[in-house]
Amino acid sequence: MFDKILIANRGEIAIRIIRTCNRLGISTVAVYSDADSRSLHRHLADEAVHIGESQSQKSYLDIDKIIAAAKATGAQAVHPGYGFLSEKADFARAVEAAGLVFIGPPVDAVDVMGDKITSKELAKNAGVPVIPGHIEAVKDDAEALAAAEDVGYPVLLKPAAGGGGKGMRIVRKASEMKDALAASRKETQKAFNDTRVFVERYIEQPRHIEIQVLADSHGHVIHLGERECSIQRRYQKVIEESPSPAVSADLRERMGKAACDLARVANYVNAGTVEFVLDAHQNFYFLEMNTRLQVEHPVTEMVTGLDLVEWQLRIASGEPLPFDQKGVRFNGWAIEARICAEDPSRGFIPSTGMITRYAAPKGSGVRVDSGVNIGGKIDVYYDSMLAKLICHGKTREDARRGLIEALNGYHIEGVFTNIDFVTSVLCLPEFSEGTLSTGFIEQHFDGGKSKRSPAIHYLRLAALVAGVIYHTRTVALRESMRHMVSDIGGQRKMKRTPRYMVRCEDDHFEVALEAPPISGETCTIRVDGNMYQVEIPFFEFFRRRLKLVINGQAYRFRIQFDESFMFVSFNGLSRLFEVYTPKEWAMMKYMPEKADSVANNILLCPMPGLVVDVLAQKGERVFRGQNLVILESMKMESGVASPVDGVIAEVLVKKGQAVEADEILIKFDVEEKSA
Repeated sequence: MFDKILIANRGEIAIRIIRTCNRLGISTVAVYSDADSRSLHRHLADEAVHIGESQSQKSYLDIDKIIAAAKATGAQAVHPGYGFLSEKADFARAVEAAGLVFIGPPVDAVDVMGDKITSKELAKNAGVPVIPGHIEAVKDDAEALAAAEDVGYPVLLKPAAGGGGKGMRIVRKASEMKDALAASRKETQKAFNDTRVFVERYIEQPRHIEIQVLADSHGHVIHLGERECSIQRRYQKVIEESPSPAVSADLRERMGKAACDLARVANYVNAGTVEFVLDAHQNFYFLEMNTRLQVEHPVTEMVTGLDLVEWQLRIASGEPLPFDQKGVRFNGWAIEARICAEDPSRGFIPSTGMITRYAAPKGSGVRVDSGVNIGGKIDVYYDSMLAKLICHGKTREDARRGLIEALNGYHIEGVFTNIDFVTSVLCLPEFSEGTLSTGFIEQHFDGGKSKRSPAIHYLRLAALVAGVIYHTRTVALRESMRHMVSDIGGQRKMKRTPRYMVRCEDDHFEVALEAPPISGETCTIRVDGNMYQVEIPFFEFFRRRLKLVINGQAYRFRIQFDESFMFVSFNGLSRLFEVYTPKEWAMMKYMPEKADSVANNILLCPMPGLVVDVLAQKGERVFRGQNLVILESMKMESGVASPVDGVIAEVLVKKGQAVEADEILIKFDVEEKSA
């Protein structure tokens, strides 16, 4: 076994690797950029080496700097994690050339499996089913059209290199091919410096199933079951689970055998993942093989009891696997949610800033793989994923409920996150039933908002919490101070029943406290006449996470408050509530409407980022909805559209410029419309 390894990555995966190395007694070397100078992974490693500027091209993607850091610190091996250089054959080759061990597959396996065309040919040779298509890269529009006619519409254009959905385009008819192929080539050139695109049949409503394999250098190849990764947005996985509700024991055996056969033909060594598409008729087709550890590997670890990082290290150091396929045991169910710094209400744009509050959930069967903590700064330079939350249970429903409960208690402030979005996915009946496909989010959500209206019961519970918190932090606290009573709410009898009007968007609720809310006791509360018995644990009122037992059932709420305004979040519902006394509520109808103060002659930057391109110039007539600026933030490109019809008066930014949220990008001359 190695004495010291270098981790060529950052964030939660670097910390995940450090945790296993600490248990095995292996020293770790972290690398970090300017942006990560205060990062958690830097401080948790035994040593840390600064490797350059914040941009990944000048730090985490600089092969020479990483090799130099490994040699300077006396590391014997390099773990690439995932992302960055993890699937670059040139990096694996450079590591080996430097006399170090690459903790991953052989260079040839990285090379052949990293190319979607050659990997597909290899899969066919191994007898693994592949999606019908034109395996060779198409040369031009005519060849793409001919291939599509041969395969049958709809078809999917896929880059031969890379992954993560970049460059993919669905083409449903011949008239869409020219523009789709041009867009696909442009995007794949930028992302992977490769313009090769091939055509394959697009399978409607597929499930995404992947098989985890382990292969040692002594010829042993086994699989560790499947993971269901169908809940995706823009080809990026959001929720993963193991096992899959769609895979029977027989199908698992057949898919596992196919994955192992492919690994043998590729002379694969170490941990790898073979990805498949599963159609409605239980037919599976090879997609690609990821020659690295997957983001979602914890769900496999939790159902098998194996530490995949440990086995990566043991295999890389030459140890044989001590168990065969029959020695793999599966226990229960595990589901993982990716926690990302993004704003679902604004089209999932990345969110940056400093984490001002951070409280991760704990408990039996709960695991948090996090790369951040309170005080951490989230920049535009890297992926938006902050952490992964995983829950294990005896059954799928146990794991689902446990994950919902844990998400309700996951509190992050300072940046927007997708916590409520992923919780709302888990709360949908269709998810509970296991009716999944890669189009699940598009089918059930409009942007970041569920197409299903929240249950009135949940809205009432949230209104109840808003009323109780407002009463406790204002009225009851003042009364307690006035009468020098130690318990919040006082032990005195209330002279009257406090009543509050709680408004949420177009809904409003009357909350009546018929018994005082006292920490450690049970009170009676009515919401629109519906009675609730509420047990209040000790010292809960002044925390941002509140646990209440309501009519015998436990609920966790996340709260952010500012006097009479508060956000209440639980079970995927997240709403801003306003609380008024009956007298204040009666006066509401006399209050003037708030004027719209947003100027219509400027284009504001929606998020911090880097200007990739400016698509218009001074004097050009533009139209509302037309993309004028392309921004890059957290490895994602987004268009910023014109808010008006008009003529550009001034362009205030240029390509390559760093911009902040709400910075003015463009000014317009707007034509006034006659009444």
